[in-house]
Amino acid sequence: MATTPEHDRKIAGMTFASVYPHYVTKVEKKGRTKEELHEVIKWLTNFDDDESNKLIEDKVTFETFFDKADLNPHAHLIKGVICGYRIEEIETPLTKKVRYLDKLVDELAKGRKMEKILRKN
Repeated sequence: MATTPEHDRKIAGMTFASVYPHYVTKVEKKGRTKEELHEVIKWLTNFDDDESNKLIEDKVTFETFFDKADLNPHAHLIKGVICGYRIEEIETPLTKKVRYLDKLVDELAKGRKMEKILRKN
């Protein structure tokens, strides 16, 4: 399933700060912690807590967020459907990276073991 140019522009222009509270709510509502969320974000982007917090404070777009990220070399192992899109079929690199993060947050909220989320096995 291909994304539309409009969809990709919308994703690029969204701020990480606007989505982050939803990630926190989603995982905490399911009994996971903010610390676990930060571990997932760090695994994918290599941002520590201070860097993540600074990006939130600066209200950077997802485009800037992922431009600054050092994406995990195992991110390509993140597969499946999120928000109606099969990650493996997304052609726009930025949209794919955002959906990687969405998928990891979803797996965390669904109670998946951390070593599976972080693709250690």
